[in-house]
Amino acid sequence: MSVLTRDEAQTRARLLDVQRYEIELDLTTGEETFDSQTVIHFTARAAGDTFVEVKPATLRSVSLDGQPLDPAALVENRLALTGLAEGPHELRVEAEMTYSHTGEGLHRFTDPVDGETYTYTQLFMEDVQRVFAAFDQPDLKAAFDLTVTAPEGWTVLANGITERQGDGRWKAATTPLLSTYFVALAAGPWHSITTEHAGLPFGLHCRRSLAPYLDADAEELFEITRQCFDRYHEKFDEPYPFDSYDQAFVPEFNAGAMENPGLVTFRDEFVYRSAVTDTERQTRAMVVAHEMAHMWFGDLVTLRWWDDIWLNESFAEYMGYQTLTEATRFTDTWVDFGIVRKAWGYDADQRPSTHPVAPDPDAVPDTASAMLNFDGISYAKGASALRQLVTWLGEKDFLAGINTHFKRHKFGNATLADFIDNLASATDRDVHAWAEKWLRTTGVDTLTPVVGENGGSWTLAVEQDGDRPHRIAVGAYDTDPARPGQLVLRERFETDVPATEPVTRAGARPALVLLNDGDLSYAKVRLDAESWETALRSLSGLPDPLARAVVWNSARDMVRDGQLPPAAYLEAARAHLPYESDLAIVQGVLTFATAQVAGRYLAAEARPAALALLTELTRDLIRRTEDGDNPGLRLTAVRHFVDCAAQPHTIQEWLADGSVPGGPELDPELRWRVLYRLAVLGATTEAEIAAELARDPSATGEEGAARCRAALPDTAAKAAAWSAMFEGEALSNYLFTATAQGFWQPEQADLVREYVARYYVDAVPLAARRGPAIAEAAGRYAFPDFAVDAEAVALGEACLSRDDLLPALRRKLTDQVDDLRRALAVRDA
Repeated sequence: MSVLTRDEAQTRARLLDVQRYEIELDLTTGEETFDSQTVIHFTARAAGDTFVEVKPATLRSVSLDGQPLDPAALVENRLALTGLAEGPHELRVEAEMTYSHTGEGLHRFTDPVDGETYTYTQLFMEDVQRVFAAFDQPDLKAAFDLTVTAPEGWTVLANGITERQGDGRWKAATTPLLSTYFVALAAGPWHSITTEHAGLPFGLHCRRSLAPYLDADAEELFEITRQCFDRYHEKFDEPYPFDSYDQAFVPEFNAGAMENPGLVTFRDEFVYRSAVTDTERQTRAMVVAHEMAHMWFGDLVTLRWWDDIWLNESFAEYMGYQTLTEATRFTDTWVDFGIVRKAWGYDADQRPSTHPVAPDPDAVPDTASAMLNFDGISYAKGASALRQLVTWLGEKDFLAGINTHFKRHKFGNATLADFIDNLASATDRDVHAWAEKWLRTTGVDTLTPVVGENGGSWTLAVEQDGDRPHRIAVGAYDTDPARPGQLVLRERFETDVPATEPVTRAGARPALVLLNDGDLSYAKVRLDAESWETALRSLSGLPDPLARAVVWNSARDMVRDGQLPPAAYLEAARAHLPYESDLAIVQGVLTFATAQVAGRYLAAEARPAALALLTELTRDLIRRTEDGDNPGLRLTAVRHFVDCAAQPHTIQEWLADGSVPGGPELDPELRWRVLYRLAVLGATTEAEIAAELARDPSATGEEGAARCRAALPDTAAKAAAWSAMFEGEALSNYLFTATAQGFWQPEQADLVREYVARYYVDAVPLAARRGPAIAEAAGRYAFPDFAVDAEAVALGEACLSRDDLLPALRRKLTDQVDDLRRALAVRDA
């Protein structure tokens, strides 16, 4: 398939002005394919040649201005349009298109619970062409008229309000000017809940088998939606630009959500079938806020080319967390950002694949390279940079610049230069210089305090590895003599890094000096020796959860950099997590301790002791929550107790009883979690997995069964899982991921060792055969990350030297192999 280059897009944008698409889709023609008819009204600004993109199963007919073109002229995904005369044109394309089972294009899913079928679009980047013919680039915006013929009993959702016209036909309202990748459709027998707010229809939609779970959370979801909607209207001068706001929770979705104008699609795991923590509800609310921010930044004003994807994602990420904090009951969202999302950015920024938040346009020459930039840098680092910008600039000036940006470019396209110019128009500060330092560079600065004493005062200098300007807060904490292990904030003050001279403060030196207190900048933070000793004694006694998150991140970074033994991190967790009250911190620390420290950074012979420590830690948390006052903490502890269990007896009893003593009951999520761990330990059978699937015959149940079967310590089970992943075509994106998650287990290293080398042989043709979504899943989940040794690194490096890797797979392997090198270095240190 030909990928679109930036040069080609610029040439086509100079030639064409696209006014309108008329799209007719017929979803009643069978289970494998659907019919697609497209009429494109466009104008050629001059005589010339161009092309239109389409990826059909069969291209039936094409006509330009009433004259037929030869369908056989389609080469890969491009149909040449030669000899265009200056002036208006009409292109008609009729095709048979293939349904997707990998979350790309028009995805089709049949619910195993009730046999109902659902379809939805995910048209990002290049997948429009899987559904209808298009001039597929973001700066050729047009209006869209969509008509859909659907089976009887289905509801059709789209970017605009839809109307049933009889005979299964639905027509959507004409859209404002949109980029092609924003066209959205969701068709099926949806369970829908509707309301109205600010004069607009709002809707929530899910498959029918999830109806009771959506009903239970509908008011919470609508409340978050209304609160964010109203807050954005307080921030932004431009009103919401579309005619309705639907949120559809769809099956087997590859991303967290997609910001289709007027029809946001979410992965339907956000419709909770089982108990969740309040932090997980906060995460769902943040995704709601994030996608709504895109209605302005991304949908109303859209990037011109994919080098500016950060303008969409960084802005929505920052606005999502900030608006949730300001407008909803979730007032500590930045803690979760600091402990979870920010770590994603730090890790990505220290790999060979790092890139600037705003890469040079020449670094994104085509759509294949653009896909690689959807990572922790474009999201978490970019949001951190914007948060630092607001700290430095002031929110008033920041919002003034944003509103100028919306006014100047609404329903159009904009670049980084436009964005910076609009911010600069609202302030006297040198935003252009700031952008060069923060947005055009790579890597993470490291800030280290140098604390001195001088009679009745103390001094602070900051050593900086890196050269970005930072505006940070510094927290000075003293021990509380009345409460052992507790710290009190003496003062918090702001300072600039780099500074011309040390800061002098009155009084004796504090017990703990914390740089970047409040986590307002993006940098690795170190503690001086005395502060670190205080943290080891009293980390859980820091009064502010965001300050505790900064210290935990410092410890995490030190482990990854080989400056803190992994076992010392576990000891700190053992000492302080039993007293931690913030769920995001507990979850983040336990996840790093289990997956990275016990799973990779410690040698194999040290893993049993690490799991034993984590088991005792989680057992303490379970005991602490026996009174029922903190069900979220208890649920988190129970989950991690299961994940760390080295002996099956306790969790077998829980599964047999259907509950943990004192609660919670084992809902479907916990039952599959327990059975998965039992499979890893060799303490369950195929018959028991089948019985559990009969008990929970849902899509989630099918994934749980696939994960468990792949995890069985049995040669036949491993061979079957490998064949399903790498030789077959039947696995959907979700079933592939579940199988891959189960396959590799540190406890089964000898059993699966032969597959380590096979992975590099089989992953390359798999990616080429099944495309980017499966390639990404193969690189992320099917990678043998348990094999931390020089031989595994050599195998990975040899694979990366090949010239036939799909870009999505190459990017994931580059990151995974670098993580192996880091894990080896940590072990050596």
